[in-house]
Amino acid sequence: MSNRLSLTTKYRAHSAIAVFAFLTLFISSCGFHLRGDYLLSPQLQTLHLSSVDKFGELTRQVKQHLSLNKIKLVASPAKNIPQLRILKDSLNRRTLSVFPNGQVAEYELMYTVRYQLAFSADDIRSFEFELNRDYQDDPNVALAKSRELDLMLSEMRKEAATKILRDLSAIKI
Repeated sequence: MSNRLSLTTKYRAHSAIAVFAFLTLFISSCGFHLRGDYLLSPQLQTLHLSSVDKFGELTRQVKQHLSLNKIKLVASPAKNIPQLRILKDSLNRRTLSVFPNGQVAEYELMYTVRYQLAFSADDIRSFEFELNRDYQDDPNVALAKSRELDLMLSEMRKEAATKILRDLSAIKI
């Protein structure tokens, strides 16, 4: 009886290992990989980064993402080094709903980013994208909602930096 029980236990263990191995093989064969490691073309391994807001959070996030991906940033522009220029990042909001007393209850936040990648004076590629979030406002808890808005904007800037890196990784030169 105990011999039969140990065979069942061994069978389950082998089955679990086989299923795990199959899933690992399946996921790796379909091209799935975790985000965060972007393969940029060799020409983009060294960049000059410039921004209208040198000390802004988006610029800081982009620098951090580039350094995490082992992209060398040079301090001054050079002829043979591509330039990543963050031209504009802006936040707009649109009213979605109001309370019965006329105060705004919900906004749509629209974070717009424009940037360029310049390889030479003749080869400049421009990009623009927009990230959207809904934000519910409550004047009764203004301090908490202000903090929530700051966190949401920080998250949108992180997502924008990630999007910029994804766009750079899709560029083939």
